Amino acid sequence: MGKKDDLKNQYRINEAIRSSEVRVVTEGGAEVMPTYKALDLARRQDVDLVEISPNAQPPVCRLIDYSKFLYQQKKKQKEMKAKQVKVEVKEIRFGPQTDDHDYNFKMKHAIEFLKAGNKVRAYVFFRGRSILFKEQGEVLLLRFANDLEEYAKVESLPSLEGKKMFLYLSPKKPGQSKKPQQPQQQKQHAAPERQEEKTEIPVNNVFANAKISPEDLEKLKAAGTDE
Repeated sequence: MGKKDDLKNQYRINEAIRSSEVRVVTEGGAEVMPTYKALDLARRQDVDLVEISPNAQPPVCRLIDYSKFLYQQKKKQKEMKAKQVKVEVKEIRFGPQTDDHDYNFKMKHAIEFLKAGNKVRAYVFFRGRSILFKEQGEVLLLRFANDLEEYAKVESLPSLEGKKMFLYLSPKKPGQSKKPQQPQQQKQHAAPERQEEKTEIPVNNVFANAKISPEDLEKLKAAGTDE
């Protein structure tokens, strides 16, 4: 009831219009005229004079049945609400020593979430003394981000919050994939002395900004080649 009243009271109609002149919009165009003349025109057509843009100079009005006008406005609001995409945050939980089968299963779910337009919050839960393996958890999350590069962009690098290390991913829009750029990048870095530095897994900015020991990076590369 309150919402209906808000919409109904949002517009001035007929004698409630205060301006001395208005711009009347019709299918044939728009015409500025004294308000009394516009009211007389509305009476002759058996409709209402509805002020739709009160801040315009002069205010813009329409000749329409007010009940029909309110119905059209409510219909537009419903359509706009239906078009709004609700972005949800889906969680993916790992242990610090997640095996490949479980990892691939969860990556499959993450791809489904991202394709549906949802964000993904992946985290590693450290139980008891497993917090000692936090670097291993960081490696796992970075591997996860790298494997999902085609579908997601990283919102924030892995960070430890209590007993959980979080990684936040958001879906890429169509055409944002970096795959087509790889040949160009390789061409730019084709110097002979750099060839030996190539790894089996593409190392993007996510890895460059992370603090990982060389030993952990080797584990990450081994995990990628095992698949």
